[in-house]
Amino acid sequence: MIPTSKRSLAQSSVPLSRITSPSAKCRRHPSLLLSTSERSSTSFAKESNAFASQGSKRWRHSSVYSTRADSWGIQQRYASQSSDLPDRQRSNQPHFDKILVANRGEIACRVIRTAKKLGIKVVAVFSEVDKDALHVKLADEAYCIGPAPSAESYLRIDKIIEVCRRSGAQAVHPGYGFLSENAKFAERLADEGIVFIGPPASAIVSMGSKSESKNIMSAAGVPCVPGYHGENQDPDFLFEQAQRIGFPVLIKAVHGGGGKGMRTVTTPTAEAFHEALTSAKRESLKSFGNDTVLVEKYIQRPRHVEVQVFADALGGVVSLWERDCSVQRRNQKIIEEAPAPGLSVELRADLSAKAVAAARAVNYVGAGTVEFIFDNDTQDFYFMEMNTRLQVEHPVTEMVTGLDLVEWQLEVAAGNPLPLEQSAVPLVGHAFEARIYAENPRNNFLPDSGPLLYLSTPTPTATFATPFQPSNTLSPPSPSPSNSASLAPNLVSYDTKVEPSVRLEQGFTQGSQIGVFYDPMIAKLIVHGKDRTEALRILRKALDKYHVVGVSTNVEFLNTLAGNRAFVDGEVETGFINKHFDELFPPVSEPPSEVLAQAALYVALRDFPTQPGYGHAHAQSQLVSPWISLTSRRFGGDAYERVVLFQDESVTTNEPIAVHIKSTTGGLFHVDVKSSKGTVEYRSVPAQLVDATTVSTTLNDKLSKTTIVSQPPPPSIPASHSPNTMERLHIFNDGKKTTLVLPTPKWLLSLGGDVLDAANAKAKGALKAPMPSLVVEVRVKVGDKVEKGQSVVILESMKTETVLRANVGGVVKAIGCKNGEMVEEGRELVDIEPEARKEESS
Repeated sequence: MIPTSKRSLAQSSVPLSRITSPSAKCRRHPSLLLSTSERSSTSFAKESNAFASQGSKRWRHSSVYSTRADSWGIQQRYASQSSDLPDRQRSNQPHFDKILVANRGEIACRVIRTAKKLGIKVVAVFSEVDKDALHVKLADEAYCIGPAPSAESYLRIDKIIEVCRRSGAQAVHPGYGFLSENAKFAERLADEGIVFIGPPASAIVSMGSKSESKNIMSAAGVPCVPGYHGENQDPDFLFEQAQRIGFPVLIKAVHGGGGKGMRTVTTPTAEAFHEALTSAKRESLKSFGNDTVLVEKYIQRPRHVEVQVFADALGGVVSLWERDCSVQRRNQKIIEEAPAPGLSVELRADLSAKAVAAARAVNYVGAGTVEFIFDNDTQDFYFMEMNTRLQVEHPVTEMVTGLDLVEWQLEVAAGNPLPLEQSAVPLVGHAFEARIYAENPRNNFLPDSGPLLYLSTPTPTATFATPFQPSNTLSPPSPSPSNSASLAPNLVSYDTKVEPSVRLEQGFTQGSQIGVFYDPMIAKLIVHGKDRTEALRILRKALDKYHVVGVSTNVEFLNTLAGNRAFVDGEVETGFINKHFDELFPPVSEPPSEVLAQAALYVALRDFPTQPGYGHAHAQSQLVSPWISLTSRRFGGDAYERVVLFQDESVTTNEPIAVHIKSTTGGLFHVDVKSSKGTVEYRSVPAQLVDATTVSTTLNDKLSKTTIVSQPPPPSIPASHSPNTMERLHIFNDGKKTTLVLPTPKWLLSLGGDVLDAANAKAKGALKAPMPSLVVEVRVKVGDKVEKGQSVVILESMKTETVLRANVGGVVKAIGCKNGEMVEEGRELVDIEPEARKEESS
């Protein structure tokens, strides 16, 4: 409810849904009053120059809100022009009563938390597959807006606006992705009198086009990477431009982001260029509805450094300092940090100054990120793009500034000035964000899907960033717009002791389904410490405690990365993973004998007949798995012996590892581990199941509590030699996850193995779907002759294209899919008969 004192300020209140005049519709962003031609890049360049001479007189319009029930009895917000008070002397406007979050997953949950903190009601929207999602449960109201595909739900502007009408939501927070950078969405909301919690549509248009944005930035004095940013999209012409620029080049979707529609071309041939161009255009069209691309010089050793900017509608623009997001896979960030390591005070100030100039050049309002390519070799930086939304990695900025950026967004959207001047923005400590993805790093980071059968996370110590108070003895200097020093953080003004903290932003809980229709990110793990060294130490410890079963994840990879010497030393670049590939992906070795002993003891204790002093009540009640070797024990009950066989999931062709267990007195066990490395004996080992997923053991005098999660095979799949048809044990130990398979006994294999073995014995030419996917294009037909390495099928899963190439040269014998079809993991898509086998058969 809006305070009476603020409601009384309203003049000539009109229901927002009934506003028809252009000036009244644009209640938040005066830039929307401009005509289309006035919002052209030329006009923006002129406005940028005019701004420099007019200081902070950019916005002179604001709105005052009042509340009354409409004819339907719903409390609605009404807007009217406020009096012409000086920009920063108006009373703060009230927050909205109710907002709609047009997103899903962790970002929707993130926005909801801040809204609830401020007493704002939240409306959620969801697709049919998200009906039980966490953001739906957290919201005050929730509405289904269509089937799972985002084009039929989260991208349906008409459905979202209809929910706003039905629910009485006064504003829409778009999160990131989906409609967050869609100018038409912002304009439609303005037409309906609904506030878009984001920048004006004009800024989205200008910054959404990478080519136009670079022209605007050049006019504003912001350095740009050499390249072609024009409208001519003829493939031969673009290849000529690439030759002029000089290989390697980067092809990039002008309306893209998140690595979509981006390809690097290193081979200076027309064939290589055109293949990359076609793929980039196709991916861009599917992701953003536009296939226009630009071609730029590819910097060999770049860093990705970005600056968080914030602007209000009253002329205020500040930098919230920079982040480093250099370490990426598939052109997408996986770990971010703030501040960027190794930057001098002068360079940090220069980056912030250029970012602020970029925001002012397009009359920006709200949260935005100006991204730069930083050349490690020359120390020069170039404007890359501006993301006109809240970024995935915004929490690291929050942690080092002590701010809530979503709260800032809501303040600015309500027409209020920025809460802080530039000189008062803190920069305290160091923060990291690790993105937890459902993907397989050892399989080129291919996304995975499936249920989160088990999820255990580190305990968060913070929900929001801890605010920093200025020192009692030191105060920030007076702001001086003409002095570039005001764009350097005044670190000594904030001497607050930094307490190590862990924050978790997640949109899924145990039992949730990671589907194929959306991005595979499960959560974001954020840590904050007094310096980079401490923050990394906190991050590694937190990752040790993040356990997932059901889908492959990048958790172990992130832990390896966080402990890599070059990364610890701050030697980051966008090619970091390829450069340090051997260190980040060491050869898979046989599990340590300690892990094998712990797993065997877990199985024995779980399946051991109920006797006092052994195991755990819950575990004792579980049924004995029929495919485990039969036990051998004395009927008197004083001894228990068994052999547990294991195979490493990643090396199932090797002989099983045998672990012999024999119980002794007092709950002790003798354990013999027989593997390819020899036999390791452990005597009088204390072991107990603490709970259904924790076994406590003492091996070599070391007490360990190890998490072990059993994953039974799907009941519908017949037994075979495939690990997917066997019980798997997931062991989490010392920051590593080991998955062991309990081999299917021979008697069970005989029931259905003959048929499956025959299928597995087919030629190497069979191409199978590596994950649940949408078939984008089948590029061959039956009878075609193909070469090894030739592109055969193009798949799309979780917004990412995957090209399947022929494993062998030969002739296409069969095709098991068609364009536009959804295929499950393991489906045989194309069968290629190798040349040698074909000659033999003829």
